[in-house]
Amino acid sequence: MQGEVTELQVHFWLVLVMFALAAQAFILLLLVNAPYGRFTRAGWGPTLSTRSAWIIFESPAVVVFAAIYFSGDYAWERVPLILFGIWQFHYILRTIIFPFRIRETGKRIPMVMVVVAILFNVLNAYLNARWISHLGDYPDTWLMPAPFIAGASISVVGWLINQHADRVLFNLRKPGETHYVIPQGGMYRQVSCPNYFGEILEWTGWAIMTWSLAGLAFAVLTLANLLPRALATHKWYRAKFPDYPESRRAVIPYVV
Repeated sequence: MQGEVTELQVHFWLVLVMFALAAQAFILLLLVNAPYGRFTRAGWGPTLSTRSAWIIFESPAVVVFAAIYFSGDYAWERVPLILFGIWQFHYILRTIIFPFRIRETGKRIPMVMVVVAILFNVLNAYLNARWISHLGDYPDTWLMPAPFIAGASISVVGWLINQHADRVLFNLRKPGETHYVIPQGGMYRQVSCPNYFGEILEWTGWAIMTWSLAGLAFAVLTLANLLPRALATHKWYRAKFPDYPESRRAVIPYVV
């Protein structure tokens, strides 16, 4: 029917919304530190424990993504299934394993942030799952060309950096301790936030692997969210520790 709006058009418009949200988030987060972790502060309304909040707001990236993915016409084809597995591997770890590695210190996350994160994860899950299982085109030969191989390599490197950085942070303090310590070793020699750098690499790799606007929008929004956070964390370390290493950058080695 002439003039009918297709799902592909709606999908494209929602991707543009993601890019717009990335620009807004970047500007806002340069001005205001999101109130969790070391930047926790009162005045943001009701809160949840960090562990509970994390499980709740990451769950849509597993559950909603799977539901939308398996409604697609190409859900059982080889390449979409591989992409599905890559996504779920990351988010199952982040939803089920990571929260129980966090050492609860009494700091909590405002409900308003949990709601925002849920809305983002639902939108992001729809855009990426629907693209790889229904709207995109991924023949078996997709696994061979340079974009997939390069993207997968970047994503794996990012995941390894992220995992090592998180392990260093988890081991900084003994159970019950709440004081901050300067992280050492690994990529902490180069940057204050290698965990953020690793995650940025992961989703940059995803964008290249999928060669999609949906993947690119996610990578851009990840950068827009984590770069301001890394800059604030780097500034905080320098203010708190007079002996903080001068050579470290905030998040991207030798750059920023």
